[in-house]
Amino acid sequence: MNTEAESTTGQTDLKAIEDVVATVERTQRAKDPEGFLALFHPDALWTTGHGKVLVGLDAIAEFTRAVLPTATWDGEVTYEVVHTQFLRPDVAAVKVRQVYHSPQGDTEGAPLYVMTRQDDGRWLLHACQNTAVQAD
Repeated sequence: MNTEAESTTGQTDLKAIEDVVATVERTQRAKDPEGFLALFHPDALWTTGHGKVLVGLDAIAEFTRAVLPTATWDGEVTYEVVHTQFLRPDVAAVKVRQVYHSPQGDTEGAPLYVMTRQDDGRWLLHACQNTAVQAD
């Protein structure tokens, strides 16, 4: 049975998760590796859209610092939480719609972020798969 306190906590967690995804968008647009890296758990696992597997924050940081500041694209990218499934109260699977808007047309990604809530209440990216959506 859901109590009002559980409902409020759930809404607070959903908002915090959406804020993390919004920060992913903001840091990607700004090409801000440090802001992006602050969103990760130290033991995170990240698989890039091209299938490169990065294990641990050190590997994610090395890749991000090399790639993000020099990334080039025409247009902008948007991220939208489309579904959140709580696996446990402190673990959520978050499906994201990622769209690159460019003069040549939009391309889409479908990241899955497994996020964990820390003891201080922060939600961090813990296991992530960034998948390109193929056009039909």
